Amino acid sequence: MNKRIDLNADLGEGCGFDRELLTLVSSANISCGAHAGTVADIRAAIDDALELGVRIGAHPSYPDREHWGRRSLTMTADALRSSLMAQLQWLASQVQAAGGRLQHVKPHGALYNDAARDPALAALIAVCVKEFDPTLSLCGLAGGAMMTAGREAGLKVVPEAFVDRRYQADGSLVPRSQSQAVIDDVQHALAQAFAIINTQPFAAIDGHPVTVTAETLCIHGDSAQALLFARGVRAALHRDGITIAAP
Repeated sequence: MNKRIDLNADLGEGCGFDRELLTLVSSANISCGAHAGTVADIRAAIDDALELGVRIGAHPSYPDREHWGRRSLTMTADALRSSLMAQLQWLASQVQAAGGRLQHVKPHGALYNDAARDPALAALIAVCVKEFDPTLSLCGLAGGAMMTAGREAGLKVVPEAFVDRRYQADGSLVPRSQSQAVIDDVQHALAQAFAIINTQPFAAIDGHPVTVTAETLCIHGDSAQALLFARGVRAALHRDGITIAAP
């Protein structure tokens, strides 16, 4: 059977090469404006995604533009819920105005990582997504608490893995605050991508083997190597007969 995988990128953050990435990926997680990106950046990403036939998802975050959404915030459940619902509503209205509709939700940055290990936070996000639109898929770290919460809420979940991030032995991501958290070598990224696609073990940062089962691979749109990685991964997948398609 022909293998298939989704390639996704986080876009609308003002990094300058969204359109080029959209020619290479099958899904786009577009900023809701709470962590990065101008209205013009976000609308351009939406328009280009629709033109190129790329699946559009929302990329909500903690409301923290100062730290690009990569700092954990202490918020009450009501305050976070209100922020998330406002972000989803705003982006959905932008997508609808452009003639499309949202397909999935993938939290950003610290919110994503916190929800991967905090069942209560994961449940709050899943409930918000279901209340907003129960047809939306929830994308999160493969093996993390958000995937469990999404299933329990009755949502379709899309387990995600990373081409350009190193893993810890327990399957979690190495925090960006640590050295070597980000992979900057294309061959290393390709080897990790193929291991994930084939559900084979690869080396965690401490050398221990880790196995990740995922339906989508992320290439960070703010990485200096984003285009290089996306082109390399896409070419290698095609060469091996692996279909790139949204879930």
